[in-house]
Amino acid sequence: MPAPIFPASMQDGPTVGELGEFEVIRVITEQASSSLNGDDAAVLRHATPNSRAVVATDMLVSGRHFRLDWSTPAEIGEKAILQNFADIEAMGARPVAALLAISAPTHTPVEFIRGLASGIGKRLGEYSAELVGGDVASGESLVISVTAIGALGGSLPELTLGRARPGQTLVAHGRIGYSAAGLALLEHFGRAGVPEHFKPLIDAHCSPRLTPGRGMVARAAGATAMTDNSDGLIVDLSHMAKKSGVRIDVDSAEIAPDSLLSLAGEELGCDPWEWILSGGEDHTLLSTTFGDAPSGFRVIGRVTKSRPDDLVTVDKKTPAYSAGWKSF
Repeated sequence: MPAPIFPASMQDGPTVGELGEFEVIRVITEQASSSLNGDDAAVLRHATPNSRAVVATDMLVSGRHFRLDWSTPAEIGEKAILQNFADIEAMGARPVAALLAISAPTHTPVEFIRGLASGIGKRLGEYSAELVGGDVASGESLVISVTAIGALGGSLPELTLGRARPGQTLVAHGRIGYSAAGLALLEHFGRAGVPEHFKPLIDAHCSPRLTPGRGMVARAAGATAMTDNSDGLIVDLSHMAKKSGVRIDVDSAEIAPDSLLSLAGEELGCDPWEWILSGGEDHTLLSTTFGDAPSGFRVIGRVTKSRPDDLVTVDKKTPAYSAGWKSF
């Protein structure tokens, strides 16, 4: 993979190679709430006496998961935290801490690291979480890896892929298809050329958001299974259906393209249903429950008994799109 090319506006100041490891760490901790004190490891206190730790990790690779000409350093930091915290939320847990590891070429501007850390700090602050450790190293590619740590309190079981049951409703928190539409617009126009009215779609791709605590709300309300829409709606629901031994039927009327997605589809000559069904990276929370939709969620389908054909259907038919994200 070619070395990243940083915006000219960042290249007037020092680089990470010139500053050195410990000064780079200082730049990060100035921007992100941190309890780093130089010890070899962090000690985390349990939020409640019976809480369990929930851990998730993800990485972002320049040119694969983000582009420096499309996203600001702060947006990259925000996305790095959110995609990990969404996994913690999907277990019904509360994100409490994160570890950050960065591999960067020596010519990486310190200004990029400062912006990245500010985005990380912003998202951590929204969850009252903190940065508790990490590592920095030189490498040919720019790679950002976050490990998220959550706390799961109380006696209720965690929300897993394998606990969906026939007769439940499928509920969602967050928009579906916006991130994929934003990516398509960026590929067509570039960041500077995207019409202003499509900004919500660009934001959904470059800096996705969730309302903190929705996973815990769903768990407390009786939800049993949950995942986040990271690889594509049909793909992620298929994982849940397979693990649970059920079929999931999505109601197309509840996930239909809104006016903005429809407008983007017209602009690009694309079918917005492809973004909705196979786009992914919205990090929308998808859950199943026997009761009413938990606060902040909406009903988008039903869980039924398994059948030998499709794991997931839309209006009881094979979905038109189902490819989803592939890591390799």
